[in-house]
Amino acid sequence: MTTGSPDYWEEWGRAVPALRCSLHVETPHEDPSTAAVRLADAALADQYAVYEQEGVWHFAAGSAVSLTADATRVTARADGRTWTAEASARPLEVFAAALDSLRDAGHTDRRFYGWSVFELAHILHGDPAAGGTGPLLHALVPCVEVSLTPGRAEIRAVDEAWARKAGELLAESTASAARRATTGVAPDRAEQLISGSTAAYGEAVARTVADIRAGLLEKAVLSRAVPLPAVPVADFAATYLAGRRANTPARSFLIDLGGRRAAGFSPETVLEVRQDGRVSTQPLAGTRALGTDPAENSRRREELLTDPKEIHEHAVSVRLACDEMEAVCRPGSVVVEEFMAVRPRGSVQHLASRVTGRLRDGTGPWAAFASLFPAITATGSRKRDALSTLARYEEGPRGLYGGAVFRGGTDGSLDAALVLRTLLGVGDTTWLRAGAGVTGQSVPAREIEETCEKLRSVAPHLRYTER
Repeated sequence: MTTGSPDYWEEWGRAVPALRCSLHVETPHEDPSTAAVRLADAALADQYAVYEQEGVWHFAAGSAVSLTADATRVTARADGRTWTAEASARPLEVFAAALDSLRDAGHTDRRFYGWSVFELAHILHGDPAAGGTGPLLHALVPCVEVSLTPGRAEIRAVDEAWARKAGELLAESTASAARRATTGVAPDRAEQLISGSTAAYGEAVARTVADIRAGLLEKAVLSRAVPLPAVPVADFAATYLAGRRANTPARSFLIDLGGRRAAGFSPETVLEVRQDGRVSTQPLAGTRALGTDPAENSRRREELLTDPKEIHEHAVSVRLACDEMEAVCRPGSVVVEEFMAVRPRGSVQHLASRVTGRLRDGTGPWAAFASLFPAITATGSRKRDALSTLARYEEGPRGLYGGAVFRGGTDGSLDAALVLRTLLGVGDTTWLRAGAGVTGQSVPAREIEETCEKLRSVAPHLRYTER
């Protein structure tokens, strides 16, 4: 048996516990996002994920079963045991083979939750040496999963104890389950965080524009990080609730998973794969601020729809999304179902398109993920050249920023949210990050302002708690 082959993972798949219990709970007085955060706050396990998908909030917890991949190996855990396989510079393929073993072991209805960092892009499309040495992908196969809609919760668990505990927490009144006290960020402090220290970013934009005009690449999505102070401590759950109420995301998520924390309001998906093989991606490129004045918002919308730089940036993204879809879809099935609509996303409005297709026979969701990841709207084009540019001009690795948080299943479905507009954390370090699409027509001052506009989707909603 070859290490890392599908057969190698059979034993791991059989060690994963089946879902044996289900329970329905009425939650008439609590909205789904608040209920999901209460479950996250309850510390049911050392890892959890909340993932909002098309009007349903999904909560998952229990780290007895997990899967982690770096550039050289994939490690799986279940039933107190560990399996390790060499990745041979193809960690995503081995990672996917391990997840497929769940279906082969009879887990036809299991879900998994996880993330992939941006540096996986270097393994898939660029210089593997730039991928770093840390984990690239991590997934949790939960012991308990709760799907929340207005007034109702569906609980699925590996045993009665997990199901009963989740049910009891949901049945508690909101008043008796009060959260710890938190404080918000002052408006002037939020603006200081957003607009401070942008000189280096402006210089990086100027160098990127020069490279584009020299023909080295077509577009790069250059980003800058905003570090947050260690004290007071950022409260991810409270930030998620406050930010979700102020945003209009395509997906939202709250995770403490595999050593990484995130509270995000994703403006777009990297890809959506249905059980029947329909796959779609939603590139957003082209940005203007979105405020409280309807007349000004309308003026900016018209400006967005007629700005040559924004239209060019968006058209390039859609064209490349089509190319990447055609690499994994049936001939003739790739279509642009929506082109250059304007979508509100919190503090900004974007040009948005949707590209769809049908996966080729024998092609699974992870092959589509490999083709589309990272989202062209977080990278640039040509993708390999853009990755090289980002490695030169951005400070340090991106980590989850520009990567993905995903929810998938053994039925072949996979839904991956692009990690933008997100509070990020590893250990005691927390930060925000935002980027802008740089083309040959870019002006550094405008790209700096665009990052500020995007940061306003998160920074004003930061919440803190004393350690």
